[in-house]
Amino acid sequence: MSDELQELQENAEHAHHNPSMAPVSLTMAVLAVCVAVVSLLGHRAHTEEVVLQAQSSDKWAYYQAKNIREHEDILFTEMAAVVASNDAAAVAKVREKYSQEAEKYKHDKDEIQEQARELDREGAMEMRRADRYDLAEVFLEIGLVVTSITLLSGRRIFWHSGIVLSVVGVAVAVMGALVK
Repeated sequence: MSDELQELQENAEHAHHNPSMAPVSLTMAVLAVCVAVVSLLGHRAHTEEVVLQAQSSDKWAYYQAKNIREHEDILFTEMAAVVASNDAAAVAKVREKYSQEAEKYKHDKDEIQEQARELDREGAMEMRRADRYDLAEVFLEIGLVVTSITLLSGRRIFWHSGIVLSVVGVAVAVMGALVK
């Protein structure tokens, strides 16, 4: 960030010596701010993507734990059916208890699976948003560099080209903000 500020200061000094380049320097200052904003949005989107991936991973692990418990209870219920016992009522009671637990785990598991899938969808959306912000940052950076060539060459074609590239960058950033 300090390099960008130093570059802006140098551009301002150059514009002071050559007033016809003042619009170019102003454009560069605006582009530098746009780059900073889009860069920040991209970093935040990537952070949110990582958080959602971690939450999704936790949900899938929880789902797997419920799945294991369900299978254990089903196995125990089936084993209780073949166990010889003097107290058939007690065995039936134990079977019923584990059968109900297995059904509860099945219900919980379905709910957890849907939550995990929703987190997966949100994470994919954040990834698309972050990718667009990254692409926007590239266009804005290139626009800034191309615009700065105007100060060295004095040719306005670079200024206009930099503006066009920057408009593309801003449009891509807006598309990133609109990702659903």
